[in-house]
Amino acid sequence: MSNASDVGATSADGGYAVRVVSSISEFGRDDWNALSGTSRANAGSSYNPFISFDFLSILEESGCAVRKTGWQGHHLRLETADGTFLGALACYAKSHSQGEYVFDHGWADAFERAGGRYYPKLQASIPFTPATGPRLLAVPGATAPATKAALATALRSVAEGVGVSSAHVTFAEADEVDILQGTGFLRRTDQQFHFFNEGFGSYDDFLCTLASRKRKALKKERREALADGISIERLTGKDITEAHWDDFFAFYMDTGGRKWGRPYLTRTFFSLIGERMADDVLLVMARRGGRYIAGAINFIGSDTLYGRNWGCIEDHPFLHFEVCYHQAIDFAIERKLRVVEAGAQGEHKLARGYRPVTTQSAHYIVHPGLRRAVAEYLERERREVAQIGEYLEEHGPFRRD
Repeated sequence: MSNASDVGATSADGGYAVRVVSSISEFGRDDWNALSGTSRANAGSSYNPFISFDFLSILEESGCAVRKTGWQGHHLRLETADGTFLGALACYAKSHSQGEYVFDHGWADAFERAGGRYYPKLQASIPFTPATGPRLLAVPGATAPATKAALATALRSVAEGVGVSSAHVTFAEADEVDILQGTGFLRRTDQQFHFFNEGFGSYDDFLCTLASRKRKALKKERREALADGISIERLTGKDITEAHWDDFFAFYMDTGGRKWGRPYLTRTFFSLIGERMADDVLLVMARRGGRYIAGAINFIGSDTLYGRNWGCIEDHPFLHFEVCYHQAIDFAIERKLRVVEAGAQGEHKLARGYRPVTTQSAHYIVHPGLRRAVAEYLERERREVAQIGEYLEEHGPFRRD
């Protein structure tokens, strides 16, 4: 893979300059936060913590998203011909397909069996974070649509020019996938489960939307989760200490090691999050016998609570559901947040009041033969995802009035 630093992209008024940089820090906080929705102060109702300068730079500084771990920064910076900053795309040159949550291992295997080389590839995403949000970042205003289209074109040009097999934009917003599809990317769909706060005043108000036997089951589940002397603490902001992070990291490493083999996030990552983004964090901790035994980390957006990582050092019936899903609903109702995104996969979330939601991504495959094969596969997959979503919605726990 060659190390391109400048790429041309044509625009209606004479041209854009696209630079490829290896670190988010090369943008600078002010430049990055000039983009729509990238700081809580200027984002209004659209703040997404995962596309903030702090979150992305912490991933790099803590050694999580770096060349050594297979996440080499390959970020696109879009400027006018005279150097005015217009937009950006957080992107990484990947040597594997781990930590992405949109699986393309089958594509890689097929291409390499046919004599091709799938890695490296370009991955425009938030590392280790299956949460939908803006990917084509543009300064707000009349030029934003053209900027996003230019970024889509530039990503395709970079993929073709630097010797990678493909470029992938995952967990993107639907309008951005439309733009990417217009420049030759293939649309892919998948499914998550989200809770929607319909103006509930309490958890009991939410329970009233469920069928009677489902209400009874969840009440029983929550009681049993806290049996054996377990209590729950919810921590945000300055209430989160390094001691809390020590305990949570132990949970994360224990559960992540058993689930993935090698957890993605370092201890330094959590310290830096606590130092710079504590107000964006909800840490739900379970205590028993004078010590913490389990916990879950969530990130707080303007109108969305994003569930991320969970871990435990003791197994108790239903504790995972209480800490990760029920407590998130409680918090969202109290804070009047509109949505809880509970992370990737998990049909078990349906019974806890979460609804099926379609997520989207876009993929540009350089090799024509592989592109045709993937396009055919994605057409079938989209139909299956839609059918499954309809079935799950129909058979959800909600009352049929």
